[in-house]
Amino acid sequence: MKLLLTSGGVTNPTIHAALVDLLGKPVEECHALCVPTAQWGHPLCGPGSVRGLIAAERDFRHLSGLGWASLGVLELTALPTIGAERWVPWVRAADVLLVDGGDATYLCHWVRESGLAELLPSLQDTVWVGVSAGSMVLTPRIGDYFVEWASAPDDRTLGVVDFSIFPHLDAFPGNTLAHAERWAADVGVPSYAIDEQTAIQVVDGSVEVISEGRWTTFGV
Repeated sequence: MKLLLTSGGVTNPTIHAALVDLLGKPVEECHALCVPTAQWGHPLCGPGSVRGLIAAERDFRHLSGLGWASLGVLELTALPTIGAERWVPWVRAADVLLVDGGDATYLCHWVRESGLAELLPSLQDTVWVGVSAGSMVLTPRIGDYFVEWASAPDDRTLGVVDFSIFPHLDAFPGNTLAHAERWAADVGVPSYAIDEQTAIQVVDGSVEVISEGRWTTFGV
């Protein structure tokens, strides 16, 4: 897969240009599936925020509201009950997966349980656009600081990439650089702290930071 790992979505022209380059065609010609699953694992999310993502409301203008040719919903918790013969073609037909935030450990659980984790390596031309937990789920660990799902066994996630991500730098009182430094010491792997104007692009193992904002690294 081609990865565009963000904190707040496609928030500026530089990130948008990177997205179009990954897609190989304009956003308006691309078919997207949005994945709201992580929201169910976070106590601050619920029916209203899931509706906002699916309906491409203003708060989601940087993700589902970018003007896609079509926008569908891929709810991972449903997939084990309907059979891969139905949902796998939907995923293969999509140009991009828009994976929203919430709790990354909950999302990780359902990426595995749904069977999507096994499919990912074969989706060579598909773009994964992650927001917050939707980006963090691809890392090895998110740190105890970001675990909100009460049933999470630990802070480990999928490990598709070999670095961790501290999102929302400076966006909240608990997401300062000092918090990020303490978090990085805990996770113990190379890490990036990124703000809402920053994305990390990963293609064929090559990592590039795309930013009009603030970001820093720890052990990279």
